[in-house]
Amino acid sequence: MSITIEKVILHKLQMRLKHAFTTSFGTFQDKDFFVVEAIDEKGNIGFGETVAFSSPWYSEETTQTNEHIMKDFLIPLLLKKPIEHPDEVFPRFSSIRKNHMAKSALEGAVWDLYAKRNNMTLAEALGGTKKEIDVGISIGIQPTVKELIEVIGKHVEEGYKRIKVKIKPGWDVDVMREVRNVFPDIPLMVDANSAYTLEDADHLKQLDDLNLMMIEQPLAHDDIFDHAELQRLLKTPICLDESIHSYDDARRAIQLGSAKIINLKIGRVGGLSESVRIHDLCQKNGIEVWCGGMLEAGVGRAHNVALTTLKNFTLPGDTASSSRYWEQDIIDPEVTVTNGIIQVPEKPGIGYDINRQVLEALTVEKTVFNN
Repeated sequence: MSITIEKVILHKLQMRLKHAFTTSFGTFQDKDFFVVEAIDEKGNIGFGETVAFSSPWYSEETTQTNEHIMKDFLIPLLLKKPIEHPDEVFPRFSSIRKNHMAKSALEGAVWDLYAKRNNMTLAEALGGTKKEIDVGISIGIQPTVKELIEVIGKHVEEGYKRIKVKIKPGWDVDVMREVRNVFPDIPLMVDANSAYTLEDADHLKQLDDLNLMMIEQPLAHDDIFDHAELQRLLKTPICLDESIHSYDDARRAIQLGSAKIINLKIGRVGGLSESVRIHDLCQKNGIEVWCGGMLEAGVGRAHNVALTTLKNFTLPGDTASSSRYWEQDIIDPEVTVTNGIIQVPEKPGIGYDINRQVLEALTVEKTVFNN
């Protein structure tokens, strides 16, 4: 049965993280983003969320460019004619190059709407089968090694299944040695966010002695060639993040041997449909995947939970509990983690209700588009 999107509402929110988050790019604490509300001809509502940041340090997209692209190009395309299935949304947007995070937010709302119309969970609609998922935690660069070790200890006690530590030149090998001395057996990985070059290979090889699960995106954000060379030099598996924007990026990286693991972020690759395609490709080629985080609020977090129910998400992702980041999230109930596990919600769609009172309180601007 075809779906006619009658109305799209963009809610621009401003939310403050409970704690400042620091990576090799810099430090921030406030996040501006959009919650997308798509309403069909029957009054069903689906929700999506933009994940770009206010500054273009992770990718070229920002909250402001997301707004421009959605309002002026993507929403008119979405409202133009009915769709039969959410898989049609990404191809419909193909005339607009890149801008994957803007595309993903709208497509995610359609997926949620589609699942609700068919009385399915979003996980089921995507082909997921897991009833619970393992999750890890991502820890930003701390002022001192002592403080980092204290933060890690807190999250180990909470039962998170994997600890990810951000690194950069000057805050890497020696720091991780101290961490490993204190925590010799925990599942541990590092994330460089493109802070190194191939000339740092000998330095990075020292990480091979620390029994790490992986080193994430050590080299340039748009590289797959140097990563292939570096992977040949390292025993530690390389995980690609920023380099993978599409199915074809993943295919080329696999062919070159650029990584043994891929971090799938829904917004980075343009939505859930492309995420599923990349998941299936990796599964076919023996490449493990896990779901990365973009400091999402509740809607984006719910989409991550649903995607992670697919079979080849074999490693704990970054979808921590809502309370890890926000004093109060925009969904009810909030995403909770118990002993490193999230129970997949059983209600149709994303499985969480929108807390309208909180949503309205955090909204600084609202725009309505009618068909």
